[in-house]
Amino acid sequence: MSNNEIQVLPSLAKGNIGQQLLDSGKINTSQAEKILQLQKESGLRFGEAAIKLGLITESDIQDVLSQQFEYPYLLSGQSTVDESLVAAYSPFDSRVETLRSLRSQIILRWMENGHKSIAISSYDSDSASDLLAANLAVVFSQLGERTLFVDANLRSNSKSNLFGLKNNSGLSDLLAGRTDLSCIQKIADLRDLSVLNSGTAAPNPQELLSRDAFGQLFQQLESQFDVVIYATSKLETAMDAQFIASRTKGVLLVVQKDKTPVKGLASLKEQFNANKIEIIGCVLTESDS
Repeated sequence: MSNNEIQVLPSLAKGNIGQQLLDSGKINTSQAEKILQLQKESGLRFGEAAIKLGLITESDIQDVLSQQFEYPYLLSGQSTVDESLVAAYSPFDSRVETLRSLRSQIILRWMENGHKSIAISSYDSDSASDLLAANLAVVFSQLGERTLFVDANLRSNSKSNLFGLKNNSGLSDLLAGRTDLSCIQKIADLRDLSVLNSGTAAPNPQELLSRDAFGQLFQQLESQFDVVIYATSKLETAMDAQFIASRTKGVLLVVQKDKTPVKGLASLKEQFNANKIEIIGCVLTESDS
């Protein structure tokens, strides 16, 4: 290290972005000196000067900021979590800002009233509601809430792939008394997020979800987590989702633009009202057909 470096680098106070870049190995001391010199000459911020010199990228800045503010996210190729979970990989994307706004609405309109659980259901598209539910689980966990994502679609087990998990035992096995809560899996790459997979394919999903065992499990999960998000099967073809919503008492509906029938939604609303299930909100997505 040169004398010049000794004179300059102490200006990188502990906790600021320059020191964070050094500590993370994204720049070395010689590069830090060049950045500081340009910063002094141009009046740029440290990160802006580093990018202008081509020493780091915008993603490097975002990575450091996420650590500084305890807001971790993943880098491409870093995890087995599917990259379609944009909230896990691109927290500064405008789509994620929309998810955070939705999270705020759910907190204010639902969870502030003492509720912990919510069902997320689509009238006619499993994939649309699955992706929304998984991304919402990520943004709730990023808030520091102990979050559980429950794959409650016992007719399909594709959601385990979103989190890079094997769908061994899960919800169906719990309801059948074949396992215990040890089947819940913590997502090590993400903050405060756990997943309960759908489990072994069952021939009788409606019967399993209507058992008293589901009510008991529902209470257990709420006692261990701050937020429980149930991703259900679509409402168009089966009653499964309504059994789940009757427990959560609240449902977030996902509808497809120019596809989901208005008559179907009107009928669904009547059924929910009859069962005292509150429609917390409705999310409009592009058609997946």
